[in-house]
Amino acid sequence: MYDLIIVGAGVAGMTASVYASRYKINHLIFGETPGGQGMEALQVENYPGYVSIPGPELMQKFVEQVKSYGVEIKQEKVGGLAKIKGGFEVKTDKDLPAGKAGKYQAKTLILAMGASFRHLNTPGEDKFIGRGVSYCTTCDIPLFRDKIVAIVGGGDSAVTGAIHASSFAKKVFIIHRRDEYRAEPTWIEKMRKVDKIEEVLSNEVKEIKGGEKVEEIILANPYQGNQSLKVDGVFIEVGQVPSFALAKQLGIELDERNYVKVNPGMATNVSGVFAAGDLAAIQGGLLFRQFVTATSDGARAAASVYQYLHKGAMPAPSWGGKS
Repeated sequence: MYDLIIVGAGVAGMTASVYASRYKINHLIFGETPGGQGMEALQVENYPGYVSIPGPELMQKFVEQVKSYGVEIKQEKVGGLAKIKGGFEVKTDKDLPAGKAGKYQAKTLILAMGASFRHLNTPGEDKFIGRGVSYCTTCDIPLFRDKIVAIVGGGDSAVTGAIHASSFAKKVFIIHRRDEYRAEPTWIEKMRKVDKIEEVLSNEVKEIKGGEKVEEIILANPYQGNQSLKVDGVFIEVGQVPSFALAKQLGIELDERNYVKVNPGMATNVSGVFAAGDLAAIQGGLLFRQFVTATSDGARAAASVYQYLHKGAMPAPSWGGKS
């Protein structure tokens, strides 16, 4: 039986692994795609220590650090979690010979399966991911300085994304399928004071077109006499879907948006189970999804595992090889 199994090999999961290794916690980490959503980031320009770095390159550095401690990242899909005497059982979907099922046991779990971006499922969307289509305005808008972009959505992330985008882009269209936003009124008021932002309400993006990169979007309804808008980028800010299915198998409490409820120590309502990253929602805290917050979550989750395994003892600070 391992001390810990980490389910998810994105930023939060791999950070948790690094800290678990430094705390000498015997553990495994599962992740079908090491790096998770970080592999889809064209350029990362808001992670400390790097002015700009491609997402896949940054994720490879995470993987290398995890493996430097001798930890194996098992690229197997976890299909089931169960409570057993003294801990938990993790079942994978990997095809194995009879009698050798993919079953692993651990005293504790860190769930870091993340969340997936909601897609528009419109023609051209998948084709232009990383070539003009993005799901994170905060991450990628610096790449569109003095360009024309469209933000799709009507919630806080879309409205605040439009405000942020206006600091870089020449022009920003915000496209929402309804005639009213779901965002906080304060944000809407601030957005409407920005001359660069143009609202396209009661409309939808029906197609994204271009050559090597995004060049235009086709609208469901004409806007100012035109069925299309010339844009250089499309930021889809229509929310995320947390990967909560495995958490429900253990009876872990979810919030109204299906994020896993955690306390500031990343503990769930099930003793011995912790959550981190995009899957987790700290009760009373801001839902802010960035690499830097995922690393914080992962580090705290690992520290809490150490405390749990050592009956409340705090892990010793560890900044370097000699600490």
